Amino acid sequence: MHAIYDVPAPAKLNLFLHVVGKRPDGYHLLQSIFALIDWADTLHFERRSDGQLTRHDGADASAILPADDLCLRAARALQAQSGCNYGADIHLEKRIPAGAGMGGGSSDAASTLLALNRLWDLNWPLEKLFSLGLSLGADVPFFLGGRHAFVEGIGEILHPIDLPQMTFAVLKPAQSISTQQIFSSPLLARSNSVAIVAGFPAHNEAQHTNEKSQGSSSENAKPVELNEQGIASFLNGFGRNDLQKPAEAHCPEVVQALQILEAEFGNSRMTGSGSAVFARLNDGLRPDGLPAKQTGKSGTLSSDKNSWLDGLPSNFHARICRCLDRHPLHGWA
Repeated sequence: MHAIYDVPAPAKLNLFLHVVGKRPDGYHLLQSIFALIDWADTLHFERRSDGQLTRHDGADASAILPADDLCLRAARALQAQSGCNYGADIHLEKRIPAGAGMGGGSSDAASTLLALNRLWDLNWPLEKLFSLGLSLGADVPFFLGGRHAFVEGIGEILHPIDLPQMTFAVLKPAQSISTQQIFSSPLLARSNSVAIVAGFPAHNEAQHTNEKSQGSSSENAKPVELNEQGIASFLNGFGRNDLQKPAEAHCPEVVQALQILEAEFGNSRMTGSGSAVFARLNDGLRPDGLPAKQTGKSGTLSSDKNSWLDGLPSNFHARICRCLDRHPLHGWA
């Protein structure tokens, strides 16, 4: 095999995000649901025999990437850890906006690890890639796992879950937000308790510490069995995003984007550390569980599904997205 083309790297949304504690090393402990969506980057890989690693960006990239981005760092780490003499030309068609809280860079890194594992004939098992991915970033293991997940720890403890088909309006303001800046904000509040939703496991910080020391991936973790009440609880607007208030204070465009979606669809919430926000469509409920507006906008799309885009600021990125069943590369390792 000399090349692999059209490798997808999908984005994620945080359906909720609770900060539930802090480790001694300063990393915050989280609980969240990560949902894979069909907004994706595309990568192409061509094997090189000289060991060189180069990245070539598509002309329609959504943002100018740093010279040493996560996909190059992932390729270099895999090359070093495996002792592989091959290199690669990596062609990246960047569509997921940077600085959005949608995991675009982490997804690129995960797809790079999965593709080069094949292209270089390494045949590493997923658990080995998972450990390498975690060294690159806390979100990388999620994209390697290939399933929607109830997420704990700093993002590395994954409980795979199944989600119903859902549709979202996603809006990314022009301004991006630094994750480090949000987590260091004095406005960051800690949730009073861990997520207690029927069907979800309730973990305390001691359990977090124990699980972190053992490691966990979505392939070997015991699946979370969501009963009907548990599914209904979070679909009806469970929780919040604890990072949203500091993001709103730092970035007025987040407030503007939230207001746009609230006015159009009757609900809105930020994903990750922002600055992208989303609205859930077609369920008739707000994130706080109250009914969506019944006059004017009702949380459903009109016959012209793109009519809501009219009047948006020209430098905002907007798209209607749907949940994926699983990551397109699920089973590649």
